[in-house]
Amino acid sequence: MELVWATEDFVIAGQPYPGFPILLWDTMESCAAVNQFFRHYLLRGAIGSSRSWPSTGRALFDFFSFLQTHELIWRDVDRGEAKSLVAAYRDYCLVACKLAPNTIRQRLTYICKFYEYALKEGWVERLPFAYEERTVRRHPSFLAHLDTSGGKAMANDVMPRSHKALPKFLNMGEIKALLAAADNPHHRTMMRLALHTGLRREEVAAFPLAYVSDPDKAGRTQRNLRIRLDPFDGSGMVTKGSKPRDIYVSRKFMAELYHYVTKIRGERASLSKTPQKALFLNQSGETYGDDGKSLNRIVSKAGKQAGIKVHTHILRHSYATHTLVSLQRNRASGLEPLVFVQRQLGHSSIQTTMVYLHLVNEIADEAVLAYDDELIALAGAV
Repeated sequence: MELVWATEDFVIAGQPYPGFPILLWDTMESCAAVNQFFRHYLLRGAIGSSRSWPSTGRALFDFFSFLQTHELIWRDVDRGEAKSLVAAYRDYCLVACKLAPNTIRQRLTYICKFYEYALKEGWVERLPFAYEERTVRRHPSFLAHLDTSGGKAMANDVMPRSHKALPKFLNMGEIKALLAAADNPHHRTMMRLALHTGLRREEVAAFPLAYVSDPDKAGRTQRNLRIRLDPFDGSGMVTKGSKPRDIYVSRKFMAELYHYVTKIRGERASLSKTPQKALFLNQSGETYGDDGKSLNRIVSKAGKQAGIKVHTHILRHSYATHTLVSLQRNRASGLEPLVFVQRQLGHSSIQTTMVYLHLVNEIADEAVLAYDDELIALAGAV
């Protein structure tokens, strides 16, 4: 098997897709079934981000390579063996390759999606796996009217049972130390934006200058200001799956961003020959490229100076955890905490957001009644 990545010449419906995965047999002929699945799943299905292309491509490449090596046929779902093709591949990954369960789960997810598509297309008569009902642990504070499953969920019987580690987050002491270690005002403001909004790394990197305004001159008196993150408004905004969403920032933090624009950003903006749409610019006056991967190096470096192991996504986790605690303790707002955090983070499913409920007990004794206000107070101290 060969896995290759498309160039700009790979065009579908007039749109080029460089970097798209293409699977070939040893004869260099197209593995038509898999490549048709790639087009469906990665371009027209649930996946809206090109960041999923490499992992999906490698998963199907590895599975088909396993089948080829052991002279197995992917359509042979009724082969009369105790183990299905997918289960055999799972055990091969566990025993022979000694891969981590989470890595295997990710691979099997794509492989099972392929077989579900194959069944729909009539290429196989049944799936080489089944679904079973498993008990799901629910957090006691999860809304009853949102949880209609009765604590049960359908799980794929070939999947290793999940023992997913809870996301890491920073406590307020670590946040203060991190920001104090960030001597560069551009870097510090980037980290503050992530901590105040929970934006993803690529969203921070692309956050448009046009979204920042003087809250006093705008004539708005609200404590929290709504910002529409829209990849199609011409501002250069980037979101996961190009899905627009609304977020809220405090009036105080918007004033801080406006101060950054008028007093600090010009230092880097002057280095570029053309005006840049992004709020944050690198040391050459250009927009941070490559989905903002360099932001991880910036955050990790500041964390190292503060004695904290941290990357950009931990700032997102920190926002979600502290905001959830704050909202749960201040119910007068009328907001449902979990739903608000889900929408702010841009999670398509509230199940994804539920993981933060399990972190709440870890900081239940902290005085985190006004997370945003505490962050604002740090502005004058660093």
